[in-house]
Amino acid sequence: MEKDSIAIIKSNGDSENFKVEKLKTSLKRSMASEEEIELIAAEIESMLYNGMSTKKIYRKAFSFLKKYNRISASKYSLKRAILDLGPTGFPFERLIGALLNHKGFKTTVGVILQGKCVTHEVDVLAEKDENTYAIECKFHSDPKAISNVKVPLYINSRFLDIQNHWNKNPEKASHLKQGWLVTNTRFSKDAIDYATCVGLHLLSWDYPENNGIKQNVDKFALYPITTLTTLTEREKNLIIENNIILTEELYESKFILGKVGVSGLRQKRILNEIKNLCNL
Repeated sequence: MEKDSIAIIKSNGDSENFKVEKLKTSLKRSMASEEEIELIAAEIESMLYNGMSTKKIYRKAFSFLKKYNRISASKYSLKRAILDLGPTGFPFERLIGALLNHKGFKTTVGVILQGKCVTHEVDVLAEKDENTYAIECKFHSDPKAISNVKVPLYINSRFLDIQNHWNKNPEKASHLKQGWLVTNTRFSKDAIDYATCVGLHLLSWDYPENNGIKQNVDKFALYPITTLTTLTEREKNLIIENNIILTEELYESKFILGKVGVSGLRQKRILNEIKNLCNL
């Protein structure tokens, strides 16, 4: 049977023919070498069968990549790593705050603001050039979750209530300019159309095109600790409980590794992975 005629099952349940170039493209994004990409593609093609899930293909590819190149494996697993930041949305809010800091914003995570009608909790408040932005983060542990038009409708109404009060307050030194809505998964077309119409800024895993969360995390090396292949799941959870979200934060607070029970030899391996991943 020809490999490109094998039907695989996507995460949403739809079926499509396997395309090896699609697999190779995803591996290229992780900065794997051409040789590694060809080896992994050949391994995957040798085990394909009708009805194989894209999730299983991803897991197999990740396993092979981890064997050949742990740094590329960390980058390849970024989407899953962000999903693993849950179950609460707070670590994701910290990640978005750090991303905005790298773009020149001054940020505060978790702020209560008075609106004209009621008070609102804003996930991230960002300020730059005397303008302030109210940012709502919608974190999902399910990769299939899509934020439909109801979400930006609700977020925009909250923003307008806050903006109405903020910009009439003479004590405010900045102008509350815009609301943002950020998710680690995707937006529906209606959600994007509505947000564009009312001026609500959207940011998701792959939106705006070529400037989504993935591209920004790679650009600024803002990898969450859940990307690290040298940490166990238990260790990752314990480190997050110690309010360490990003690999760079862990590198700067090395003592946390000892605190959660990581041996000296493994500490060196973990720190070396961070150095290579973040080009420290």
